[in-house]
Amino acid sequence: MREMLGVTAALMGAGLGDSVTLLTDGRFSGATRGLMAGHVAPEAAVGGPIAALKNGDIITFDIKARELSVALSQKEIKIRLKNWKAPKPRYKSGVMAKYARHVSSAAEGAITT
Repeated sequence: MREMLGVTAALMGAGLGDSVTLLTDGRFSGATRGLMAGHVAPEAAVGGPIAALKNGDIITFDIKARELSVALSQKEIKIRLKNWKAPKPRYKSGVMAKYARHVSSAAEGAITT
């Protein structure tokens, strides 16, 4: 997943591997280093809770408890999601547009017909 490797390589190259964690609803190829949490579902692109996050929000990873939380009230998350708009598709035609229309959580996969 070259789009993820660029981000993780930049974090590591800047010497931030021990102090920054990357949270994404993207997938990793297995070549990442440092604390990275990927494949978090439901995905932000469909208005899941991650879509409510903004730069500067405090996210806590509790590795031992296997929990991920954000320092926002449920009320604030609800307000943000109410104002959320789905991103416009990057591709309007071709195989990538078809993939974007059918992709889902990795637990369900992408189905093409």
